[in-house]
Amino acid sequence: MKPLIHFEDGSTRPDVFRITAARVAAARRRNPEAAALVRVSCGADFAGLDRTLLRAGGLVCSSATLLDPGFPLRALAFAAPHLKWIHVIGAGVESLMPLDWLHPGLTLTNNSGVHVKKVYEFGLMSLLMINARVPRIYSQQARGEWKQQFTGSPRGKTLLVVGLGDMGGAMAKAGRTLGMRVLGIRRTPKPHPHAEKVHGPEDLHRLLPKADVVVVATPLTPDTQHVIGARELSLMKAGAGLINIGRGPVLDQAALEQALRSGHLSGAVLDVFDPEPLPAGHSLWGAPNVYLSPHCSSDDNDDYMPMTLDLAFANAARLARGRKLANVVDPARGY
Repeated sequence: MKPLIHFEDGSTRPDVFRITAARVAAARRRNPEAAALVRVSCGADFAGLDRTLLRAGGLVCSSATLLDPGFPLRALAFAAPHLKWIHVIGAGVESLMPLDWLHPGLTLTNNSGVHVKKVYEFGLMSLLMINARVPRIYSQQARGEWKQQFTGSPRGKTLLVVGLGDMGGAMAKAGRTLGMRVLGIRRTPKPHPHAEKVHGPEDLHRLLPKADVVVVATPLTPDTQHVIGARELSLMKAGAGLINIGRGPVLDQAALEQALRSGHLSGAVLDVFDPEPLPAGHSLWGAPNVYLSPHCSSDDNDDYMPMTLDLAFANAARLARGRKLANVVDPARGY
């Protein structure tokens, strides 16, 4: 029998992340070969989900759905005896850690890669902003201060990308587009098409003083908590800029504020924070020379869900054919 793939929605989620029946139907039409291999059902707000899980072979949903008290996360072997695969519609899975609820017969996949196009565009924008001192000019505007900031081209300057996965790779591509020299750091330092050279994490301190801009794009794991802290910020060259699109806790925000207020760094563009949402009255709102983007840099309002559902159907076909799934989350690595 064809496996049943269930798509579960939450009606209060922003539209950019909604898994509606109409969007699933459109994805089936775009992916007829994959759709022919599976059965599909759609639900929302847990209506009838307990009965559906008894029959489902695959589940596509948000991490928030899995963490909801009404979802049987730690009883899946009993509540969903045929479930072989769960796909979460986001790239980060740190909220689901530890994956001790993931029994041996169940595979978790994520949305890695779906964000690339939008991150590339955000990368072009944020790198140009840092180079043109836009965060500093924005701070001056708020103070009613006329102080010209003259800058050169980003061409020939050095970009260091910490975390050279899909999103970091998109930032590296943006840097190359602008003519920058791109260096990368990732857990396994294999070559990358958009980086001049890729290093391991042990080279971070040696490379930080070379960079005109540092991009933080690493996932959040126990090893990356505050990977950029006070010491790392002090190693950056005076006047350098920083961009964080990874996760808020990979950067020590208090140390960053100090580096911005002291003038050691020329500016920062932040899309992720610790905590999120950033509370009203938090000191970072008033920090100088920083542009705060409320975690929306990588989610394409037009294409995010179509690309997500296309990925889900491609993996559903792999499941039906007994093939290896794409974007499998490694419980040991945490991403």
